[in-house]
Amino acid sequence: MYSVLFLILTNLLKNADLNFKQLTYISIVFYALFLFSTPNLSQDFYRFIWDGRMLANGISPYLFTPNEILKQNPEIIPQAQDLVNGMQNLNASHYSNYPPVSQWIYVLAAAIAPKSILGATIVMRIILILANVGILYFGKKILGHLNLPLNNIFWFSLNPLIILELVGNLHYEGLMLLFLLAAIYFILKQKTRIAALFFGLSVATKLLPLVLLPIFYRFFSQNHKPTSIFRNKNLLQFIQFTALSIFVFILSFWGLIEEHFFKNFSSSIALWFGTFEFNASFYYLFRWIGFQLVGWNTIATLSKIGSVSIFIYILYLAFLKKTSSQKAIFQLLLFGVSFYFLFSTTVHPWYIATPLLLSVFTRFKFLIVWSFTVILSYAAYQNEIYTEKIGLIALEYTLVLGYLIYDLLCLKKKKSVFLK
Repeated sequence: MYSVLFLILTNLLKNADLNFKQLTYISIVFYALFLFSTPNLSQDFYRFIWDGRMLANGISPYLFTPNEILKQNPEIIPQAQDLVNGMQNLNASHYSNYPPVSQWIYVLAAAIAPKSILGATIVMRIILILANVGILYFGKKILGHLNLPLNNIFWFSLNPLIILELVGNLHYEGLMLLFLLAAIYFILKQKTRIAALFFGLSVATKLLPLVLLPIFYRFFSQNHKPTSIFRNKNLLQFIQFTALSIFVFILSFWGLIEEHFFKNFSSSIALWFGTFEFNASFYYLFRWIGFQLVGWNTIATLSKIGSVSIFIYILYLAFLKKTSSQKAIFQLLLFGVSFYFLFSTTVHPWYIATPLLLSVFTRFKFLIVWSFTVILSYAAYQNEIYTEKIGLIALEYTLVLGYLIYDLLCLKKKKSVFLK
């Protein structure tokens, strides 16, 4: 079924003579199909609803775990036992790691539907549908600014992965990416303060944009030459942009920062990034080598090495890699976030949304392939006992890396690699 949807996507964008408005309507129709459904490929939405009802009752989800509330005072959270059962014990035993902007949406859902799980999902889904429409708006603006085909944005917006994960399964990458695109658009329009506001909101929705922040310097550099980094006023503009963005991010925690907040929030973040393993690529290869050398799982060491490697690579892209145009900056952003996920310990399917969106502003299409093959990772949940299918993961990344090599060869020959 997923493959059939991809064939429909390819037919719509390669063969059908449809304009931007018609494709927008088709996108909204696909989004609306999920309006009254509850996610069945992710349990995260139970935690979203829980956090919203916690905050609606004046309790910070950063200070108490669901299991603690369930034991001490369960009656303050409507449908408490159902929500904890839904999110399962692993999630329920940890503090929330979702930033404030996401929490605002959870609270809104709790206010409108305080005693209905389906009602809360409908509220959240409407907001995420609007976010995806906003991505269409800013995506069109940026593509027009770059003199690229406007319909390229539909490789993202009509992608089955985006419809299924960002709308159907209620993942907030859509809202984060709306703010990120808005930030880029206003930077291109030289409106730094407005851009910083949106970038800060993007980070306050999902932390991922922080990884790409150094590369944003290139938007402020007039000639994009690394040798001029300390010789023009654009560095000061970037510093101003960074400072304002961080200020907005910190301000978003207003009223939520209390005793033990930093410890609890950071511990939850560290847990997700340094303990869990899912659908990884190079990490699994390095882990296997580690087993051969020392006889145990070296995730603690490998996750630190991976983080340092990613940081160094991002700095290289930001300050050393030569670029010649604004279009090339999108390639830097694409390769920065792709490198991040290729060396991560956990890559859930919806994580691919960010590099997929950035890819529509470039001549690379290996992310379209990845958005198709990443669904193979769900094979791990075929049985009651969670078991990853290493063969399918190897197939997924072989196809992705193979197409990446093809894209690079096409770029070297100066051929267009856009799907038209």
